Amino acid sequence: MRRWMMAAMLLMGAYSLVLGQSKPAAKKVAGPAGGNTTAASMARGKVLYQQICLACHQADGSGVLRMNPPLVKTSFVLGDKTKLITILLKGLNDDVEIEGEYYSNPMPPQAQLKDQEIADVLTFVRNSFGNKASAVKPAEVKAVRATIK
Repeated sequence: MRRWMMAAMLLMGAYSLVLGQSKPAAKKVAGPAGGNTTAASMARGKVLYQQICLACHQADGSGVLRMNPPLVKTSFVLGDKTKLITILLKGLNDDVEIEGEYYSNPMPPQAQLKDQEIADVLTFVRNSFGNKASAVKPAEVKAVRATIK
């Protein structure tokens, strides 16, 4: 059986080389333990956004009028990172004005997320939906978390 599997693998490899269809090694998206590039952070952040944020803030970041604020080119998203990190850690229970509109749906705290996860999802939001802003680093989240404990 082992010989048959080895022969099959060799034949498949030779066949793909003959046809010129050999594929380069797939790029891995680094996990939280390493590879903290912006691209890796964005990929992890997108998954978290889809799991946690999408229901309220929508797939395109547009939010829901008068309920859940948009994440598209707003001062909350593009501005002070500390304020944004604090909102994720503590939640938001007050009515908030963003770009002349008021939003009243409370946002629950997401303090259960690890520093890396918060950094990833905020990096994704700050660089999606037409936004372009600097990445959020886990150390920045850790520093803010330490001030609110």
